[in-house]
Amino acid sequence: MPTKDTKREMSSSPWDMATKPSNLRGIPMKAIVYTEYGPPDVLQLREVEKPAPRDDEALVKVHAASVNAWDWDLLRGTPFLNRLFFGLLKPKKIKILGADIAGRVEAVGGNVKQFQPGDEVFGDISGCGWGGFAEYACARENALVVKPAGMTFEEAAAVPQAAVLALQGLRDKGQIRPRQKVLINGAGGGVGAFAVQMAKSFGAEVTGVDSAEKLDMMRSMGADRVIDYTQEDFTKNGGRYDLILDVAGYRSIFDYRRALSPKGIYVMVGGSMSLMFQVLFLGPWISMAGSQKMGILMHKPNKDLALMKALFEAGKVVPVIDRRYPLSGVAEALRYFGEGHARGKVVITLEHHNIT
Repeated sequence: MPTKDTKREMSSSPWDMATKPSNLRGIPMKAIVYTEYGPPDVLQLREVEKPAPRDDEALVKVHAASVNAWDWDLLRGTPFLNRLFFGLLKPKKIKILGADIAGRVEAVGGNVKQFQPGDEVFGDISGCGWGGFAEYACARENALVVKPAGMTFEEAAAVPQAAVLALQGLRDKGQIRPRQKVLINGAGGGVGAFAVQMAKSFGAEVTGVDSAEKLDMMRSMGADRVIDYTQEDFTKNGGRYDLILDVAGYRSIFDYRRALSPKGIYVMVGGSMSLMFQVLFLGPWISMAGSQKMGILMHKPNKDLALMKALFEAGKVVPVIDRRYPLSGVAEALRYFGEGHARGKVVITLEHHNIT
């Protein structure tokens, strides 16, 4: 017989809350739903029940959401490790993707103290059951912060995962310092665009690596040098870096080690499973055997959103948005994201008076 805690876990996602009889409110909303792993074509625009906030949650009317690599991986059920947590043969715990949201609080639970209806907020709701690709989403109080007045909903939705990953990778794991030589691999994407700006704000000399069509964007973000990875291999050109932030890692761990300075630090943020296992099992050995350090960032969602607000308000960080899509265009947005051509973030913009 399920315990009270088990029942709560079973109803952790907006989809679960919407379909359990005890939570039905009879108010529909539109959402992008997926019930099987596969390409973006498996996504469906459906009418589902609007979620209701628990005592520690706020109900947010979503005005914008953004696409992240985790959405892309969960959609396809890759890497296989994800299926062990979210459903082996089909998605079970998450039916509505979307972690980064920005919008207005519509209602709050009885224990919520920081927010009230009408507040404009943003945050990463991956720890609250996801559900951002919908007209409404519920989030715990500690997953949201108040949006700066000068930041649009689209800009706010671009921030939570990508900016926090960049900051924690550079500052916490990478121990970045002024005048260091920093290389960012994958500098033209969502995390990379934030990382370039932040590394410059720390006073570092920044080299950005990505495809040819993103070089100008990386320069505009402040990169001192840019490398087209199709034309030049930064692990073999003789360059040495004090910090490598790897957003798109697919090489051997020993290639990255060769590009580090004698006391350099390598931080993996994203990339292939084979590289991840190399860093997990060989990284500690390399770190103990010499003065170089190699490790993987353990993301702490929402921890630094208040600081991101301050950096934005100080003009040190500007969200870079490549394309905007309506809610009905989430499949197209994910397809574009998956092709790897996005310069910065891909954002979903919701118009509540005109969603078809």
